[in-house]
Amino acid sequence: METLFRKAIGDTPKIRVLEFLIEARELDHSLSDIVEGSGVGRTTLFRLWPDLEKNRIVKQTRQIGNAKLYKLNLKNSFVKKIVELFDEIIIPIKKLPA
Repeated sequence: METLFRKAIGDTPKIRVLEFLIEARELDHSLSDIVEGSGVGRTTLFRLWPDLEKNRIVKQTRQIGNAKLYKLNLKNSFVKKIVELFDEIIIPIKKLPA
């Protein structure tokens, strides 16, 4: 299902990952959670993940056993802007009466 956010910005694996992380920005996630929640394949996520870490779009929050947990880096200026855009596009739609 294509969301309004993806219609506005584009539907790429990176956008799908960002959308998932933005929607659940209060929580931290394992890479497996991100694969499942974003609908992006594991190999694809592992291909784009180093870029997200390098650009400080995501940050590791903790480690439980072998699983590293990550969340969106809300201190990053790019992330702040994309979250703001997401909220401007999505939040008003969710408030509309059915």
